[in-house]
Amino acid sequence: METTAEKVFKTKTGYCHILPDKIILTRDGVIGNIANVTVGKGMTRILVIYGALALWMFYTAYHESQAEQYFQFAFSIFLGLFLIYGITRSLNNSATPMILRNKIRNIKFIKGIEGITRSRFEVFFEDERGKVKRRMIMLPGSMTGGQAATESAIKIMTEENLIDYSKK
Repeated sequence: METTAEKVFKTKTGYCHILPDKIILTRDGVIGNIANVTVGKGMTRILVIYGALALWMFYTAYHESQAEQYFQFAFSIFLGLFLIYGITRSLNNSATPMILRNKIRNIKFIKGIEGITRSRFEVFFEDERGKVKRRMIMLPGSMTGGQAATESAIKIMTEENLIDYSKK
């Protein structure tokens, strides 16, 4: 089925535009502006911030071990390791605002846990260097009409043959 019209659904920070040849993510409003400042068009800035925080946690842990504050030492080590884990898990993530549909390998829908996590799409695609990257499309949360937005997004993604939701 060939699509001729653009289809749009709301995301956490703006909108996702499904076009016949590409997916475009736009940012809108206050949350989108904050995302532009912190993440920008790439993941490097946020990963550097996480790395700096992890180093700070390890530095703090060292000083806490010298002061024999073992609970604070363990807590700082745990937070530092958690940040390092997040960095390594995010190395193949992308913040690209445009994904060509012919470069998409797979799209998975991950249902959120109400009040705890958001529903999201994970788009696995080939970047311009041939590397497979993951772009997460976060859907609105339960406080901002998340259920209706999620249903609309699933309907659009299914109609566009980007996901097969019948398996869920």
